[in-house]
Amino acid sequence: MTTTATQGPKGRPDPGGRPGVPPRPATHAHPGQAHPGQALRGHASPGAALAVLPHVLRTTLAWTDAHRAEFALPDDVLAPRTQVNATLKPLGELAQLCSTVRAATAPGTPEHEVAGDLVTYAWEQVSQGALLLDLLRAEPFAAYPYEIYAAFAGYGLRHEGFEALARPLTATRAWAHTEQHANRQLGLINSERRVGVLTHTDAGSVLSRTWLGGLSEPWTFEGPSGYALTHTVFHLTDWGRLPDRVPEKTDAYLRTWLPAWADGCLESGQWDLTGELLAVGASLPGPPPLELLDAVWPVLADVQHTTGCVPETGVPVHEDTPTGERVHEDTPTGVPVHEDAPDPYPFIDCYHSTLVTAFAAALSLRSLTDGSGSRSGRERHTR
Repeated sequence: MTTTATQGPKGRPDPGGRPGVPPRPATHAHPGQAHPGQALRGHASPGAALAVLPHVLRTTLAWTDAHRAEFALPDDVLAPRTQVNATLKPLGELAQLCSTVRAATAPGTPEHEVAGDLVTYAWEQVSQGALLLDLLRAEPFAAYPYEIYAAFAGYGLRHEGFEALARPLTATRAWAHTEQHANRQLGLINSERRVGVLTHTDAGSVLSRTWLGGLSEPWTFEGPSGYALTHTVFHLTDWGRLPDRVPEKTDAYLRTWLPAWADGCLESGQWDLTGELLAVGASLPGPPPLELLDAVWPVLADVQHTTGCVPETGVPVHEDTPTGERVHEDTPTGVPVHEDAPDPYPFIDCYHSTLVTAFAAALSLRSLTDGSGSRSGRERHTR
């Protein structure tokens, strides 16, 4: 029962294959063609992102809140036969992404409060950390219990027993030499930072071994490398909270090629990966990539269903709201919820992309309205 808390949808590890994502390069990323992202930049309308982002954030959170029961853990979650990717993984993603949404939104706003409620709900599902301690005892050198716990620890929710057991485990040679992709190792390093222990290795040396850190040829971008690079940025920046951790060369590389990659994802209907690329763009130090955000966000907003959810891939469902339904105006997010509107997609096919869209929307709003753009205070590894 080994997986990770930061795997992609349907249990695909970050650097591995993904069902439904064709291994094709982005349309405008080949050498000798027009400037990357030309198609997107030609259609960017100034202020277009800000025009749609508040509604996108509110409605994705409203959908997630209305479907919180789908994230509930089964009674037999500790049984060996239980599928981690269908139980603990979605819950860990709920905790991780909603904790970031709360950090990126202003206190007192509906979005801030709903995101916090969802993190609290996830914490209750793991029995305030006791369930994660049981998982750690069962699989002491599996990364996923530690990474799920770190999502809560970064939010300020701690369990003394879990940390008492994890502390000697993470100090072993076996923990430091677990064989895994560099992208996954960055995730573990960030989890160690969140828990507050010494990291088992230097993040900079690990970054250099990733697809992104090596500044790979941009036309080799495809589904697996796309998810690998987005999670490299998420782990490096603590899910968008510390943009100054992105090295200058990596920042410049991403600003150059994100428009082309996003264009290719839009063309092939990869909405989940599109959302992750938008989150990456909003996690960069300095000024936000305005043309990218203004060009892509209106497209993703149009893909979003009226219920608030966003599909992972494929042709989006757009249907008129059923007649005769009841509409609630006093929801926690302040967004009307159509009680009788049927879900257009199975939960497993849209929960991750909906969470990612909320996550990316919160980071994008922050980057577009913050205006700090400071590159100071870069962290250095200490042992």
